[in-house]
Amino acid sequence: MENTAALDPRSARPAAWLDRPIFWRVTPAAMILAALMLLSAFVFFSNLEAIGDANTYYTAAVEAMLDSWQNFFFVAAEPGGSVTVDKPPLGLWIETAFAAVLGVSGFSVSLPNIFAGIFSIPLMYVLIRRHLGTGPGLLAAAVMTVIPVVYATGRNNTMDSLLTFFLLLAAWAFIEAAERGSLALLLLGSLVVGLGFNIKMMQVFLPLPAFFALYFFVSKHGWRRKLLHLALAAVLLAAVSLSWALAVDAVPADQRPYIGSSTDNTVMELIVGHNGLNRLFGGQSGQGTGPAQPAGPQTDGQPLDGTIPQDGQFPAQPADAAPGGQGGGMFNQEIGSPGLFRFFQSELANEASWLLPFALISLVLAVGSARIRLPLESPAHKALLLWGGWLVICLVFFSVAAFFHAYYLVMLAPALAGMIALGWYYLRQLAERKPALASGLLIFAAGLTLAVQVWLAGQYQVGGAFIWLAPLMLLAGVVISMVAILDRPISGLAVSLVFASQLLIPFSWSFLTVAADQPNVNLPAAYAGDLDTRADRPQPQDDSVNRQQALLDFLVAEDDGGRYLVAVPSSQQGSPLVLATGRGVLYLGGFNGRDPVVDADDLAALVSAGDLEFILMTGSDQREIRQWAAQTCTVIRQFSSQPIRAGDQPQTAQPGADGPPDDGGPNQNQPVTLFRCGQ
Repeated sequence: MENTAALDPRSARPAAWLDRPIFWRVTPAAMILAALMLLSAFVFFSNLEAIGDANTYYTAAVEAMLDSWQNFFFVAAEPGGSVTVDKPPLGLWIETAFAAVLGVSGFSVSLPNIFAGIFSIPLMYVLIRRHLGTGPGLLAAAVMTVIPVVYATGRNNTMDSLLTFFLLLAAWAFIEAAERGSLALLLLGSLVVGLGFNIKMMQVFLPLPAFFALYFFVSKHGWRRKLLHLALAAVLLAAVSLSWALAVDAVPADQRPYIGSSTDNTVMELIVGHNGLNRLFGGQSGQGTGPAQPAGPQTDGQPLDGTIPQDGQFPAQPADAAPGGQGGGMFNQEIGSPGLFRFFQSELANEASWLLPFALISLVLAVGSARIRLPLESPAHKALLLWGGWLVICLVFFSVAAFFHAYYLVMLAPALAGMIALGWYYLRQLAERKPALASGLLIFAAGLTLAVQVWLAGQYQVGGAFIWLAPLMLLAGVVISMVAILDRPISGLAVSLVFASQLLIPFSWSFLTVAADQPNVNLPAAYAGDLDTRADRPQPQDDSVNRQQALLDFLVAEDDGGRYLVAVPSSQQGSPLVLATGRGVLYLGGFNGRDPVVDADDLAALVSAGDLEFILMTGSDQREIRQWAAQTCTVIRQFSSQPIRAGDQPQTAQPGADGPPDDGGPNQNQPVTLFRCGQ
């Protein structure tokens, strides 16, 4: 076994020149780090018009939260406060703060996520430099700069970039707590994780075992005291995590919005169900009875069979929630099939798998990098416990989970960066004793990673973009080959060139992701080349757009200032109306049409009170409401197609004909009826 002291970056710094000031206190490392941040900012802020309104489900919620303090606290999905979004508040509170200053737009609500992505780079550098030194710290920062899913997620308001940034802050606190044996810093780390829980709920807990293990195996306290400290941290974590949920659930249901995507109108069920067990095992949110929509050629709520939206129907806008059966249901096409090689399937590989081979090789090498002593003293083993634990947990979870979205893989970015930096650190230390072995391992790991990158790029049939990707691949291969032939033992410059060659293709993919003309702002994902079915999506014809605008103009002209401009089946029709008018729009079925937000009696009361006049219905599964409207209200035939009558059954399309079957939410080929009630 190697001597532990030989692995201490403070006893052997091959790249010490990086820390020598050039002028005043500016070092080469600081200049490289600044350049990486500027490069990241350039990519993030390129092609801003492609952001559009971002995910309209969340952007409409920000519009609602600016409307009243009650909407702000409960995270109402629309200004009328009928239903909440399916997420906790903190991420949306931060986005609302930006929108309060800059105005509501896709850019303003995405900006905090962009900042989170940019400032994760220096934070990653600081965390890695502490254990492994300046060179590996810069490599980790560079990896964070090139991963495509970082840009796909950061240029959106889905809040996963904010979550990742909070986890990096928590990692800093846990590292400091472990090495100082500080209970206060341990509690600080738990506090930050608890805040992260209030951004994306249980997703934040993925790296938590690695955080707690770091404190237990590194801190020099006795095991009883460490267990006591961790128990206190867990209590604080639970208190912070559940504080908002318990406060909301304590409010009587008739005095707050319906809790979107829950089955019993409580946040606690939302945590355990839709945002908890359903992610692992699959399942449906809400209480609707419509069948889950099968996997098929549908993206971004638009059918791919050429069907034109019916009169007055606004296009569906999927967001971060949807039914999903075993294996992901309708999202199979987004996340592939569960299994050991899921990360190398074309559905997910483009997000973050470009550097995964090198990270996995580093994981294997680092396990034997030094003799294990408790408490852990080896910098390599500390880094392995934190970043390796984080990576393995995420790989296992996402390999077996039934329902998630591709952009969740931004959670892998810090762990990938940490493990690749640890691989460099290990090989540099090994090169001092066994230069030939270190050279061989580096060439093997780099060559295998490059081969996988070339294979992955070929899967996506990048068409014209391949013309300039090919030279990058060739250049990377030449660099590795020349290093292998001419430079033994490998010098620091050669190592830098080898690692730089690994970053060329992922970074080019990041730029392709940002440059896409029609990115999926509702389900953000890395560039998928010719496999991206969004490229085949028909655009709405002019007459359809005109009909939609005519409906909007009619509703605005007839608006009497009541609580709601109109009631619609779900947020998928309602959120564009909210953004167009700033008015309350009643989401009858919440996000996807399945939530029992209101019933016929509630609608009758709203109409009687003058809070609602218009109801837009499709051939959905909200049978009671459909029948009530057909019996009570007047059909506005100008904006109706195949008007719904009392006793009508939900319309169901045949698979393979005009599109997928009715799933309890709106479909483009269903009849549309606009009702006027109370007159």
